[in-house]
Amino acid sequence: MLIVMKASASETDVQRVVDTVIELGLTPLSVPGASRTAICITGNKGSVNEAYFLKIDGVKEVIRVTKPYKLVSREVRLDDTVITVGDVKIGGDHDVVVMAGPCSVESEDVTLNVAKEIKKIGVNVFRAGAFKPRTSPYDFQGLGLEGLKTLKRVKEETGMCTVTEVIDTESAEVVAEHVDILQVGTRNMQNYSLLKKLGKINKPVLLKRGMSASLDEWLNAAEYLLMGGNADVILCERGLRTHSQYSRNTLDLNVVPTVRKLSHLPIIVDPSHGVGRRDLVRPMARAAMACGAQGLIVETHIKPESAFSDQAQTIHIETLDGIMRDLKVLESLEGINK
Repeated sequence: MLIVMKASASETDVQRVVDTVIELGLTPLSVPGASRTAICITGNKGSVNEAYFLKIDGVKEVIRVTKPYKLVSREVRLDDTVITVGDVKIGGDHDVVVMAGPCSVESEDVTLNVAKEIKKIGVNVFRAGAFKPRTSPYDFQGLGLEGLKTLKRVKEETGMCTVTEVIDTESAEVVAEHVDILQVGTRNMQNYSLLKKLGKINKPVLLKRGMSASLDEWLNAAEYLLMGGNADVILCERGLRTHSQYSRNTLDLNVVPTVRKLSHLPIIVDPSHGVGRRDLVRPMARAAMACGAQGLIVETHIKPESAFSDQAQTIHIETLDGIMRDLKVLESLEGINK
């Protein structure tokens, strides 16, 4: 349930609504918005009597929320969430944000060289994994704390924001100390202990869709983060596991305009994991931008064939430069990101 206040409502009126929600044994959550002041009720297992709130001065209307994910839904928040990270704005009608870098943090020299080359072509968010949850226990698992220190150095030397994956609750806080955006990978989308932990950390979270997750499962995972108090959530489509024999996954671009209709959260696309083939990354990045993605996250290297991991889907700097040119063309089309 969403309680919408009148424009003339006083702080006392709002507090009276909050107190009433608490008296009913439920949880009130403020919903930020440019056009209205609202309080969302959570914790109820059934319907709540509207009469409790309609009699309070300052209440304009009470709206029943039909979606199981309340805080993520446009029923609760009409205007787009825009996340500010340094000088970068993600979401709404702002320019498409491109996040790029190698799959894994490598040596400091190589990682810095990649970051500097990416910076030259206009990318302002650097991605690389310090901790790598891999399907095989024998594959490279990341450099850990050493990798985090390298990411911090990247920011110091280039001014770029950084994003890396958090794989467990134990390392969440130390990762948050070193980077700007915390990524939840596909394998951890429904790691509810981790989501609850990140909901309490004051850093934006990039939530990748599970490799076989439905849209409702994905949005409910985001709900855990918002319920924990973290409103800065970026959704990331990264492809689903299907019967495809010519690509690593099937990139579900249908979900992009659907998410933008159902949720106020920004949505970006990962074409690298979505296809698993470097020759398909640029065309799928183009398609993602054309259908309304508000950002891309792309695995990029100066020598893709020697990358520590995911060589087959890692593109060259020159290909990334092409994607940046495609972006300028698409952004010139009226309404492309509406």
